Amino acid sequence: MRKKFDLSAYLVIGPENTEKPVAEVVKAAVAAGFTFVQIRAKNSSARETISILKNCAAAIDELKKSSSVALVVNDRLDIALAAIERGIKVDGIHVGQSDIPVDVCRKYLGESKIIGLSARTENLIDYVKTADVSDVDYFGAGPLHETPTKPDCGLLNGKIITRSFDELATLAKISPVPIVAGGGVKLKDIPELAKTNVNGFFVVSAVAGADNPFDAASQLVNAWKR
Repeated sequence: MRKKFDLSAYLVIGPENTEKPVAEVVKAAVAAGFTFVQIRAKNSSARETISILKNCAAAIDELKKSSSVALVVNDRLDIALAAIERGIKVDGIHVGQSDIPVDVCRKYLGESKIIGLSARTENLIDYVKTADVSDVDYFGAGPLHETPTKPDCGLLNGKIITRSFDELATLAKISPVPIVAGGGVKLKDIPELAKTNVNGFFVVSAVAGADNPFDAASQLVNAWKR
């Protein structure tokens, strides 16, 4: 999976983001064409998160997309390792620059697993110029807009700093690894975001908070393909 993952339509979701079962929303999104799923369950215990991963992996498998849709967990290397030990198909981890270092993640997850790294876009622009990114498989960049699902996203000196399409285009041009961009992304943002040449978009509320997650996901996927 590390060599062939697809970032084009990336869902970030946890129980706090939806009134529906997480696996139900994941299944709807993947059926609609989403290609990557990150479980970010900030308010759940380790055991609860492992259960969510198990159910989501099963939902993806029911659609016969386990070999093409990546499933990763946010932040928690211990949860990723425990889930893998239980035989759950977890494809990797997504961390921030203040979380556990990527080289440690790589040491314990091995060479076959995916490791994503996120940060504010301007930090990534500086980071990619000097850092060894051999252990990083993709960058998560943003936020494009302020977002209630992660109120500290882009927070700098007490102010939310959002990123422009031009900044994302600059990052896409210089980055040695693929870029997925998001942060409050709506359907209307997709055409302009695609022009930046990032590899995909990520959303939370646009799908997880929708009355009909399948329809919402389909609209986003179709807009990106156009």
